[in-house]
Amino acid sequence: MSWNELIGFVAGALVNAGFIPQVIRVLKLKSAREISFPFTVLLILGTICWLVYGIVQDMPAVIFWNVILLVTSVTLLSVKLKYGKELKMK
Repeated sequence: MSWNELIGFVAGALVNAGFIPQVIRVLKLKSAREISFPFTVLLILGTICWLVYGIVQDMPAVIFWNVILLVTSVTLLSVKLKYGKELKMK
């Protein structure tokens, strides 16, 4: 593995490591009011673009980590849709 690929894998790991705790927190709290819907949708669209770019350029690190980020982002969107509503006072 070249240094370029190694840097790509480390960078992808660091970026993804930042999103996983957020998804875990939302799942534990069952609240996603703090998560911006436009942010999540734009993140998914950007990740898809990066994934296509990685496939076209045959870049394993970009492909691998963007698949992981896509799964994480779709999970975040799912919990946003499920738990993102304001709680109503009774």
